Amino acid sequence: MPTPLTADEFIKQLKKLSSASVAKSHSHLAADKEDVIIGVRMGQVFALAKECMSMDLVEVQKLLQSPIHEARVGAVSVMDFQARHKKTSEERKKELFNLYIKQHKYINTWDLVDRSAIWVVGSYLFDKKRDVLYKLAKSKKMAERRTAIVSTLFFIGKGDVDDAFKLAELMLSDKEDLIHKANGWALRFAGDKDKKRLMKFLDKYATTMPRVTLRYATEKFDKKLREHYLKLKD
Repeated sequence: MPTPLTADEFIKQLKKLSSASVAKSHSHLAADKEDVIIGVRMGQVFALAKECMSMDLVEVQKLLQSPIHEARVGAVSVMDFQARHKKTSEERKKELFNLYIKQHKYINTWDLVDRSAIWVVGSYLFDKKRDVLYKLAKSKKMAERRTAIVSTLFFIGKGDVDDAFKLAELMLSDKEDLIHKANGWALRFAGDKDKKRLMKFLDKYATTMPRVTLRYATEKFDKKLREHYLKLKD
């Protein structure tokens, strides 16, 4: 069977892989009542997306706008595969970034953000101004705020931790648990690169930050040091 390089063909293949039992177990992934879960395992979606990584961006956008959650997972996966491919041009990376930002209302759940933000957004912005992340961090939409902090994981991997600490600080009082966890995740990885800076950050905020953020941020500390910071929160 030929590789499905149109949105309609991709969705047809997804439906052939769908399962009622998987749909039931994946129901928690839905953003709202309009978000349709047809029941395709994520590994199968990723594999199909990898086969379709040369999909035209017009078709990717159509896929991204589908009410089917797995179709949108497929769309951001194609974007991720294209963004991280060594032969992808800078122009295409810019197009991918612009598509992500302009169509962010369809990238509306944590799994869609985590599947694509690091490479589609973070990688593109690494050598550029990052004002857009601070704008997203102030958004009323959880997924946009999550994009802001998750994108910094690419920077952290390159040894640049500044924005991770700044954005985490900006969103420490966020009301969403999904942001608390993402902040802790970013802080933990930033601490891998600069433990002293993480400790300085925790010395300042451990008593006021959400406990889940603190737990994630200190996950790689030795037992004694971790208990020290957790007791500050208590």
